[in-house]
Amino acid sequence: MATVKLENVTKSFGELQIIKGVDLEINDNEFVVFVGPSGCGKSTLLRLIAGLEDITSGDLSIDGSVVNDLPPSERGIAMVFQSYALYPHMTVYENMAFGLKLAKESRESIEGKVREAARILQLEHLLDRKPKEMSGGQRQRVAIGRAIVRNPKVFLFDEPLSNLDAALRVQMRIEIAKLHHDLDATMVYVTHDQVEAMTLADKIVVLHGGIVEQVGSPLELYHHPRNLFVAGFIGSPKMNFIATKVTAVDDAGVSVTLPGGETIKVPVNGENVQPGDKVTYGVRPEHMIETGDADAHIDGEVFVVERLGGDTYAYVRAEGTEMITVQTSGDSHVGVGDKLHIGVSAATSHLFVADGDALPLLARNPMADARKGGMLSDAPGPKAEPH
Repeated sequence: MATVKLENVTKSFGELQIIKGVDLEINDNEFVVFVGPSGCGKSTLLRLIAGLEDITSGDLSIDGSVVNDLPPSERGIAMVFQSYALYPHMTVYENMAFGLKLAKESRESIEGKVREAARILQLEHLLDRKPKEMSGGQRQRVAIGRAIVRNPKVFLFDEPLSNLDAALRVQMRIEIAKLHHDLDATMVYVTHDQVEAMTLADKIVVLHGGIVEQVGSPLELYHHPRNLFVAGFIGSPKMNFIATKVTAVDDAGVSVTLPGGETIKVPVNGENVQPGDKVTYGVRPEHMIETGDADAHIDGEVFVVERLGGDTYAYVRAEGTEMITVQTSGDSHVGVGDKLHIGVSAATSHLFVADGDALPLLARNPMADARKGGMLSDAPGPKAEPH
């Protein structure tokens, strides 16, 4: 397959700059997901790679060659769109073979490629059907098959699952992940759904306002978000944020006051903060303890409960906060109006300074303390490196 490299790539429409100097390397056989809110530039960036939009400045290389001026047909890419874009009057076989016929490939070559793609995607029994006779998931597989037969250097996916219902999205996520493993292909995938990003990606690129906020593996972004935006975007439900102030700084970390008055020392490097500075304390819902021992506690009252079977989410009002989300077990008996003494661990806490940047973790494994407290499993996680 191929590598993809973007060097200071920008894209403007008139005076409106959409992509603002992106530097990115996508390695051979890597599955990279562009994720971010609507309007962040992720689809535009994908279209620049595809050649469907012209780059305003910067260089785009595929397999070591600059392709800025090459048309899409000469870049060695294949794209799968949000809409299936199948020809309704053609069978599955004809849809998958159409591009190869335009390229004037031999009948034997077309037959072999279409049959092999159908085998990979389990479409062999559907080759004589027309799109209207198939489900949404089957039609999306045909669209993917149309890309596979071209044997591209790079596969590009532009929100391919957004038209499917929840159950089909899960099924297609599994199929796309298996496809990446089977083809050993370089894939670039755009989605606004961070769950898709977390489950599919080798590497996630978080975009916001046309810039790259952070690049890393799913667990790196989850455990070590670089700033408030990434911390709030990656993870579902999102991280809880509480405005507070620094009370003390020493070699062991930075101490802050929580709602209700208790103090917690977060094991981060505090050389750039001092007592009195405004900071944001962050902790994920799944790292909060409904009751029990912890490094510190927050008292609050439950005002909404969501029971999902496997998990229960309690939405809590605490002094000085709008809302705190607590994730607890599915069989929790917590109810509206209950007073909770919520435990938090320093090891799974985060601190963000006034400009939104995260204070880097100290050079030790913060997950170890959490495991000692029984809050986390012993599943392997990322190293505790600075953000």
